[in-house]
Amino acid sequence: MKIAEALTARADLQRRIEQLRARVVANARYQEGEEPAEDAASLLSEAERDLAALRDLIRWINATNARIDLGADGTMTDALASRDVLRLQHSLLVDAAAAASGSNQPGFRQMRSELRQIAALPVAELRAAADGVAQQLRELDNKIQQANWTHDLEE
Repeated sequence: MKIAEALTARADLQRRIEQLRARVVANARYQEGEEPAEDAASLLSEAERDLAALRDLIRWINATNARIDLGADGTMTDALASRDVLRLQHSLLVDAAAAASGSNQPGFRQMRSELRQIAALPVAELRAAADGVAQQLRELDNKIQQANWTHDLEE
């Protein structure tokens, strides 16, 4: 199984567990004299089995990611950590540029006597830096996706 397939299976298991959780909660109590739509205990057992399978799958994915060498980007685990940080960095730069430009605060001065708002940060530089980070993020994400489809899951 390729890593990408394992990631899809992980997402499917996570969705299934969430659906089972909702069904357990919906059927955990019922009115006297009525029957619940589903057996909550059975659903809970099913969820426990899926949780164990999810734990094993996550372990295999993580162990495989720790072994995959992506060259200058380190292991797959290193690349995933870098990608997470690049996403946060990009978000920070975009938000800072938006705040400094005032685009996130609509409303203009109505009269000359009102105080002007002045940018404390260089908006153009922030946007250029955000574009650079976005480029790095795309390139790293492409490497990660390629590795996901070319490497087999190691058990």
